[in-house]
Order: sequence, then C-alpha cells, then structure tokens
Amino acid sequence: MKTADFDFDLPPDRIAEHPVRPRDAARLLEVGARLHDRVVRDLPTLLEPGDLMVVNDTRVIPARLDGRRGAVAVEITLHKRLGEREWASFARPGKRLKPGDVIAIADDFQAEVIAKDGMEVRLRFSTGGAELMTALHRHGRMPLPPYIRRTSDATDNADYQTVFAAREGAVAAPTAGLHFTPELLAALDARGVRRVPVTLHVGAGTFLPVKVDDIADHRMHSEWGEIPADTADAVNATRRAGGRIVSVGTTALRILETAGREDGTLVPFSGDTSIFITPGYRFRIVDLLWTNFHLPKSTLFMLVCAFAGFDRMRSAYAHAIDQRYRFFSYGDASLLHRTDHQ
Repeated sequence: MKTADFDFDLPPDRIAEHPVRPRDAARLLEVGARLHDRVVRDLPTLLEPGDLMVVNDTRVIPARLDGRRGAVAVEITLHKRLGEREWASFARPGKRLKPGDVIAIADDFQAEVIAKDGMEVRLRFSTGGAELMTALHRHGRMPLPPYIRRTSDATDNADYQTVFAAREGAVAAPTAGLHFTPELLAALDARGVRRVPVTLHVGAGTFLPVKVDDIADHRMHSEWGEIPADTADAVNATRRAGGRIVSVGTTALRILETAGREDGTLVPFSGDTSIFITPGYRFRIVDLLWTNFHLPKSTLFMLVCAFAGFDRMRSAYAHAIDQRYRFFSYGDASLLHRTDHQ
C-alpha cells in the first residue's frame, strides 16, 4: 500500500492543546460494525467481566533539554537510552553538529556528540545512571509532541503522565492511558475487568513522518519493552477462559504482538521491538484496542487500519472530524473492535 492511502485532511482546530478535565470526561468513539458516540467513563459498560486490560506502565522523563554549543542555542530531545551515559537524541539545529562537539546544559551538566546519523545524534552525558536522571529532572522539561505548538508548563508534569506510570524511560506518553482516573479504574474493578502491566518505553521516533511512497519501504524505529511472566500468564489464562484482551494503547499492543506466538499464546519478553503493523497483519493476542486519534500518514494510523479495517477506520476518522472530536495526545479516545476481514 502507498503512504498516501493513509492521508486525510485534519482541520488545525481539531488538535487538542490541553486535556479535558476530569480526564474521563473526554469523548469516546466506539468503532465496531457501527459507530457509537460515547464518553470515556462509559468504558466499564462496554467491557465484560473476565476481560483483561493490558496497560503500559512506562513513565515519561523530562527529556527535552536546552543547551548551548558556543554561542548557538541547541534544543535536545532524547529518544532512546543506549547506555548509562548515552542516549540517541534529536537536536535542533542539528545540521552543524559534529562528533566531538560539547553542548553545555548547565555548569555541571554537559553532553558530547559522539556520533551522528542524519537527524539523530548520539550523546554522551557528563554523568550517568541515577545522577543523570536527577540532572534530567533538574534541567529538563516535558517533551510535548511537535504538533502541540505551545511550550510545556508545570501542568504538563501531571497531565502528560498516566495513572499507570511507574518505570521511568519514555520520552513520549502512552497517551491512551491519559484518560484513566482512579474513579474509572474503580468502576472497571467493580465490573470484574482485571488489568496487568507491560512496559514499552515510547521514543520520540513515534512522531517521525513516513517519508517513503510505499509503506513496505519504511524502516520502523525500535523501542525497548518488557512483558513480565505474570502478565503473560494472565493473558494466556484469560484467553483460555474466553475473556478478551483489551490493549490500552498502541504501545501495549505492539509489545504484546511482538511476543505473541502463532498459536495465540503470549511469552515473557524483554528487549527491543521494531514491529511495524500494517493492513494484512494477523493479530495474535489483542481483541480490543483503546487508543487516541492518530496523525495522517503515520505508522499508528496504519496500525489502527490493520486492526479495525482500512475502510472502517477511514469512515471512523471522517466521522470524528465531522463531529469535532479532539485529536492526538491530549485528545479524545476510541475503542476499536478487531476485524479479521481486512
């Protein structure tokens, strides 16, 4: 298929700059054989006792840093941890950066460019491990997505973090989880819907555009993830009992499908995944997908088309735009029923 097949016109005023409050007051589009306009707090009524929700427990770090290379201001966005002191990063302006350059972030905090590959630079920081994380919290800020045009502020420290956030390492939020509140989780508990965690440290590469004409030529970015043995056991037990697996977000889905076997069972996993899911993919694990609305021509819009059907998702997005749903990270939610007839 062509990248252009996944394009659509999105009016700029549909892009959410801030989340709604409370989080579970956002709108929800249920996409099955028909479209249903709902609100997020309706979710417990749409699931069944015995269903299992899988959530991503990654925690976003303050991954955007402002520094200087000599007299030139440089903005750094970390996107993947490579070692105790090293991160793959994007830098603006990055064109003139070269290996050996030092970017000063604070008097006691610097980063050296040790390699460069196109838009990406590999940085080695002057400190590592827990001290590096402390420095990021001191000097960094929340890495809001590029389509949010404002500068991050103090409210984003909480707004751009899910209630499931536990393991630091993401540089972009698993935004489907942003809709959940303690009250919604209590209602799901009362409904008999269990939940288990996976980890996928979302990278800034999730926002990179697909630049090739044919999607088969796209090279997917990799991200680190982990599925604990207890989670794999719970998924397998749920499937044996006839319950459904509900993935909270495309990030959770990608790590689940990475470790799913042909026979529909899930195994524990730890490592990188660069799985690229496009129409024609046969899903092994996930039955329902809870997710936000995604960018035109993005790998995530390709994923939801693979999951719920290309024509169905094109219609769903047209409906969402017409009905003024709010798009992207701080926007509204959708609940997608899987179709195996693409």
